[in-house]
Amino acid sequence: MIYKGENITRTHMCGELNAHDADKEASLMGWVQRRRDLGGVIFIDLRDRSGITQIVFDRKIDEEAFKLADKLRNEFVIAVRGKVKKRPLENVNQKLSTGEIELLVNKLIILNKSNTPPFSIEDDINVDESIRLKYRYIDLRRTHMQKNLIIRSKATKAIRDFLYDRGFLEIETPMLTRSTPEGARDYLVPSRLNPGEFYALPQSPQLFKQLLMVAGMEKYFQIARCFRDEDLRADRQPEFTQVDIEMSFVDVDEVISLNEEMIAYLFNNILDINVAIPFPRITYKKALEKYGTDKPDLRYGLELVNISDLVSKSDFKVFSSTIKKGGLIKGINAKGCASFSRREIDSLVELSKNFGAKGLAWISIEPDSSIKSPIQKFLTEEELYNIIGRMGGKPGDLLLFVADTAKITNFVLNQLRSELANKLNLVDDNKYNFVWVVEFPLLEFDEDQNRYVAIHHPFTSPMEEDIPLMDTEPLKVRAKAYDLVLNGVELGGGSIRIYYEELQKKMFNVLGISEEEAKEKFGFLLEAFKYGTPPHGGLAYGLDRIVMFLTGSENIRDVIAFPKTQHAACLLTKAPSKVDPKQLEELFIDIRDTKK
Repeated sequence: MIYKGENITRTHMCGELNAHDADKEASLMGWVQRRRDLGGVIFIDLRDRSGITQIVFDRKIDEEAFKLADKLRNEFVIAVRGKVKKRPLENVNQKLSTGEIELLVNKLIILNKSNTPPFSIEDDINVDESIRLKYRYIDLRRTHMQKNLIIRSKATKAIRDFLYDRGFLEIETPMLTRSTPEGARDYLVPSRLNPGEFYALPQSPQLFKQLLMVAGMEKYFQIARCFRDEDLRADRQPEFTQVDIEMSFVDVDEVISLNEEMIAYLFNNILDINVAIPFPRITYKKALEKYGTDKPDLRYGLELVNISDLVSKSDFKVFSSTIKKGGLIKGINAKGCASFSRREIDSLVELSKNFGAKGLAWISIEPDSSIKSPIQKFLTEEELYNIIGRMGGKPGDLLLFVADTAKITNFVLNQLRSELANKLNLVDDNKYNFVWVVEFPLLEFDEDQNRYVAIHHPFTSPMEEDIPLMDTEPLKVRAKAYDLVLNGVELGGGSIRIYYEELQKKMFNVLGISEEEAKEKFGFLLEAFKYGTPPHGGLAYGLDRIVMFLTGSENIRDVIAFPKTQHAACLLTKAPSKVDPKQLEELFIDIRDTKK
């Protein structure tokens, strides 16, 4: 339906007009956010990506436009032309950038009608996420969601600008490649032209970016799409975006320095905050000792303290027997928490059990310096005194302890540390505490496979001084690997790579990979390494996680245009879905009865 048969050409976005435009003619296009009919005057909030402008249909100004406006409903798409007028001072809307003006409409075109949306196009709505994902195109009309994607776009551009200015080349790598081990489960793509054979979607461009270093590109980056068939959670998706960076002729310090500059540039560009560099560094070993995790949140204290040596011969068998079995006893000083009720303490005990601990021991130091503790009777006065001293205990403090394997003890106390920080309001959401975690172990022992496996990948370089340990004590070998952690979340990680044949063969030997197996799995890369490979290394970030921080989002799905659910399903398109049997026949694929 066209009013007066006249076309309208947009002159402004809905968020652009202000008092300086008063008495000017303007044309806007957008969606009806809300409609208010006051009898002889109809007010419409017109919305586009840039914001909202109040437009006014007055019967006295234009009868036909007013009559047509009476048909408007929420989410109709319209075009209007009219004159910009200042609002009376008492009617100024301070919440809108356009709140000083309104547009008196004299021409209206209804470009499209809309059904009643499944939920309101407002930021503060309480709608089940499954409904939001099913109608994602509606959800993305909300200001909050549009801002997220705008920030994501700006962040991507800022990263590109930074790297272009420093001589990096943006190079695309294949999406259809071969399946390689040492990672998560691949997404496989059957080949019609090569029956019975499969491509794999890339989990990362790792091998190709190393080949680009062999090719002499020297400085490469890519905003790369990656795919991993793994169990999902709030900060994981089956397909995700990686900022992939690789450089030749660099060491650890050079890679870290460049990336610190890039992160500082990004946060300044997007959030207008100055991030102090260089970032602190902590070794993997020290991170586990102090925080129980290789992704420590440094916005607050509550550091872990090892008391194993103080209670190794204690009559408290929970402690002494744990140490005899090779376990660990560590604790946290919850400052000022002796005031917790027994119910509150019991809830911490149950929480610890839920995270895998057998229990949670505690010592409460009362304001009068007296001690309350269910384990006090099993400890000598000297042991109790030494524990409190090691823990830095003062009147009013609550000391919490876990006794178990090193893995469980660290994990539980890290979770407890986070729980206490939130409970005690120690977490400042406006703080950005970056830290590099360095000197990761090169290897770990996989009990199921009964062999050593690479913690990162089999091309990660060990520390030169640790290379002799690869033959004698492989688990003590440190890697030239590094992760960047922000507020307890890993933003990205990387390493310096092995680049000469002798060391690579030694690495494969430790991993139990034969020469034949290495050739089968990595032959094309190993062949390339024979033709003059420079020292090289790099780092990859999860762009989605970075944007989560830049937008203040708590869920990675809120910064991705069309995300999947935790079951790797798209509720909008209903993917994955069954396909025509003819397609399967062309691919020589038979489907088993999944119900059986």
